[in-house]
Amino acid sequence: MQKHSVSEDIVVQGALPVTQKRTRRGRRFARTAAMLVLAVSVGGCSSFNLFGSKDDQPPDEPADRLYNEGLYYLNAKREPKEAVKKFEEVDRQHPYSEWARKSLIMSAYAHYTASQYEECVAAAKRYITLHPGSPDAAYAQYLIGASYFDEIPDITRDQARTEKALAALDEVIRKYPTSEYANSAKQKIEVARDQLAGKEMLTGRYYLERKDYTGAINRFKVVVTRYQTTRHVEEALQRLTEAYMALGIVEEAQTAAAVLGHNFPDSVWYKHAYTLVKSGGVEPSENKGSWISKAFKKVGLG
Repeated sequence: MQKHSVSEDIVVQGALPVTQKRTRRGRRFARTAAMLVLAVSVGGCSSFNLFGSKDDQPPDEPADRLYNEGLYYLNAKREPKEAVKKFEEVDRQHPYSEWARKSLIMSAYAHYTASQYEECVAAAKRYITLHPGSPDAAYAQYLIGASYFDEIPDITRDQARTEKALAALDEVIRKYPTSEYANSAKQKIEVARDQLAGKEMLTGRYYLERKDYTGAINRFKVVVTRYQTTRHVEEALQRLTEAYMALGIVEEAQTAAAVLGHNFPDSVWYKHAYTLVKSGGVEPSENKGSWISKAFKKVGLG
């Protein structure tokens, strides 16, 4: 029988030959490499990189390109909603740049063009908060007033929007009196004031028809004291004459008629007031101590 040395027995019964060890290490390395390749592949599909962070955001576009694309959608394509998306993207990708400031005011304007008034007001208010000293702050304030103005309802409805429009437009004149938007704001203010006066007249007539003369006088008084530069003031004075005559407060009726005749001598409403006081056996006569006389003197109409 052939005998084996101790070293030969170890080779046969125990450890693998050196060549087999290298082969197994090679296989393990290959499997590890394959797993790494698979991990990279799976990570790419799930938008995660090897370090476990999400990487699905596209690279930032240049701010000027986004801004100009917004202008293109707004002016050439007449698609303000698409323009808003571009302007908002400037703010998202380049939040502290000058382009972001410009995009914010243009976003407010684009919202206004699209009749998205609430969004316009929100963007314009944000602009004023972030850039109160900017030359475009006056325009932002004007956009707020114009947005409320464009939503002024019929005089039969609640006039909260009209009040907001008046307040916002007054702010344009108060803060930016020399701006190019001041004149337009003044014109809109006159319309808004006329609207509010019309609402008071509507309610006053309602009370007058129901012989609630005190309620009617209170409404017409608002027109005379607060909205006397509107087209409704002539009728308000005539209605005051009517209500005071009905209550037997002749002196106030005479004053209302006299102030009406002094300021609007050719008004058809004065003719009605004059006829009314004459039917009571008196003439129009101004009492200088009357609130009516004082109200008109206060603004220089008397």
